[in-house]
Amino acid sequence: MASSLFNGERAVVLLFVSRLLFSTPLSLFSEGFSLSPPRSRRPLPRDPRRQFQSPYPVQNQVSMRHYAASKPGLLLFFGVSSGILLGAVTMPTVMVSRLIQLSRAYSLHEIELEELEYLKLQYWATSACCFSVLIFLRLVMKCSPNHTHSFCLRSLWDAKISLICIVLYAALSCVSLATISHCGLHTALKLLWVLCHGLAAVKLIQHVLNTFPSCASIGEALLVTAGLVLYFGDMLACTIAKIHGYFISSELVSAQYGIKRSEISTIIQGLLLGLLLFPVIFKFVLQIWERFTRLAYFEASTHNEIGKSLIFYPSLAFVLIVVVPSWMQFVHDFPAHPLLWVFIFVFSEPLKRLSLCMYWMGVIYASVLRFYKISKNSKIERILLRKYYHLMAVSMFLPALIYQPKFLDLAFGAALSVFLVLEIIRVWRIWPLGHLVHQFMNAFTDHRDSDLLIVSHFSLLLGCALPIWMSSGFNDRPLAPFAGILSLGIGDTMASMVGHKYGVLRWSKTGKKTIEGTAAGITSVLAACSVLLPLIASTGYIFTQHWSSLLFAVIVSGLLEAYTAQLDNAFIPLIFYSLLCL
Repeated sequence: MASSLFNGERAVVLLFVSRLLFSTPLSLFSEGFSLSPPRSRRPLPRDPRRQFQSPYPVQNQVSMRHYAASKPGLLLFFGVSSGILLGAVTMPTVMVSRLIQLSRAYSLHEIELEELEYLKLQYWATSACCFSVLIFLRLVMKCSPNHTHSFCLRSLWDAKISLICIVLYAALSCVSLATISHCGLHTALKLLWVLCHGLAAVKLIQHVLNTFPSCASIGEALLVTAGLVLYFGDMLACTIAKIHGYFISSELVSAQYGIKRSEISTIIQGLLLGLLLFPVIFKFVLQIWERFTRLAYFEASTHNEIGKSLIFYPSLAFVLIVVVPSWMQFVHDFPAHPLLWVFIFVFSEPLKRLSLCMYWMGVIYASVLRFYKISKNSKIERILLRKYYHLMAVSMFLPALIYQPKFLDLAFGAALSVFLVLEIIRVWRIWPLGHLVHQFMNAFTDHRDSDLLIVSHFSLLLGCALPIWMSSGFNDRPLAPFAGILSLGIGDTMASMVGHKYGVLRWSKTGKKTIEGTAAGITSVLAACSVLLPLIASTGYIFTQHWSSLLFAVIVSGLLEAYTAQLDNAFIPLIFYSLLCL
C-alpha cells in the first residue's frame, strides 16, 4: 500500500514542486501555497493501457465492470496508471514558474503591472480547472458500488478534509484576486470567471472520457482539459476586451492585453480553436443535410460518403477563410486580411524564410518516405522508429529557433492546423482521403495510440512548440524556449536508444526504463546545452542561469522520463520549461 502511494513518479513530482515552492517569492505566496499536491487514500492500479482489471475483491468485480461499462470513460480511471498527481500539478506549476519570471520582469520595469495581474488571473483559472476535476473524480469514486457501510467513517473523514481544502482554496483565491482588484465587485466577478473555468473543465473532461475511452490516462486527459479550457477562456477574454465588457467588468480583461497581442499569436489561436470547434459545426450541418435529403439509410453507401465529403470541404473552407479570419480582424487590428498578412510576413524576408521552408519540406519528404518503408518491412520496434522523428524535429526546429523564432512560431501553428485537419479527415473517414490517411498513420502507431485517436504526432509537435510559445514576450532564461527540443529531441531519444541497446539495470522490476538510458539522456542534454549556449550568445542573449539550476532541471526531467507511465511528450517539456524559468 505504501509503495503504491509513493512511487517513483510521485517522488519526482514532489521534488519538482518543492523546488518551485522554494523559488516562489513572498508576493506569490497565495499561488505557491495553493500548489500543495492532492492526495488519494486509495491507490490506483498500474495496469497496461486499455486493459481492465479490477483492483477490488472478486465478489465486487462484476459490479465494478457493470459500473464501468455504463460509463465507458471511467475505464481509464480504474484500468490504467492514472497519473492524477502529475496531471493536476503540471499546468498550475507552469503558470507559477511564468509568474516568477514575470515578477522579475516587473521589478526591472520590463513589463506593466496589468500583464502580471492578468497572468495571476490565468493561474487561478488553471488551478480551478484542475481542482474542480479532482473534486469530480473524488465524487465519482465515492459513488462507485464498491463503497460499503464499513467505509462510512472514513468517507465522513474524507468529506471533512475535502471541505476544508475547498474552503482554503477559495480563501486563497479571494486573497490573491483581491490584490489585483480595486473593489469587492471586481473580486466577485473574477471569482465567477475562475469558477466558470472549473465548471467548463468538469464538463469537458466528462465529454473527453466518454467520447474517447481508453485513449489517455486521467492525468493526460486532465492536462489536455486544463489547457483547452484556458485557451478557450483566453480567446473569450480577448473578445470581451474588444466588446468593452458589456457583460463582465472591463477590469477583468484589460484592454491592453488585447492590444499587445501579436498578430502571429492571434492567427495561431484563431486557427486552432476554429479547427477544434469545426467537428461540432460539421456534425450539426451533416444532421441537417441528412434530414432534408432523407439519405440517412444510405449511411454506409458510396453516395452518402461522397455527399458527406461535398459538405465537409466547403464547410472547412468557409470556416478557415471567412469565420476564423473575421474573428482575427475583430480582436486585432490587422492592416490586411490575416491570410494576406501571412503571405506578406513570409515574403518580407524571402531568402531566409522560403529557404527554410524548402529545407523543411526536403527533410520531411525524405524522412517520412524512408521511415514509412522501414515500418512496413522491418521488425524494428515502433517506439524506436518514432525516436528518429524526434531527431528530425531537432534538425528542423533548432536552426529556426535560433535565427527565425517568429517564423517558427507561425510554422508551428500551420503544422498543428494541418495535423488537426488530417485527423478530422481520418476520424470521420472523409472521402477520398480518409482511408488513405488512416492507413498511412497506422504505420507509425504503437500502444500509446488507439483506434479512435492518434495523438503521438500531436504530442511531439506541441511538446516542442509550447515552451517556445510560452516564452514570447519577456524571457530572461534563453534556454527556456529550447525545453521541448532538448528534452524530447535529444534527451528522450538518447535515453530510449541507449537503454534499448545497452541497458541492463532497470529502475523497477516491472518497467522497461533503464539506468543506463536515463544517464545517457541526462548527459546528452547537458552536452547539447554546452554547445547551444555559445550559439545563443552569438545572437545577443546574455546567459543568466546558473549551471546548478540547469543541472537540477535536466536531472529531474530525466528522472521523470524514467519513472512516468504517462505520455512523456506531453509532460516532460512542460516540467523542464518550468524548472528552466526559475
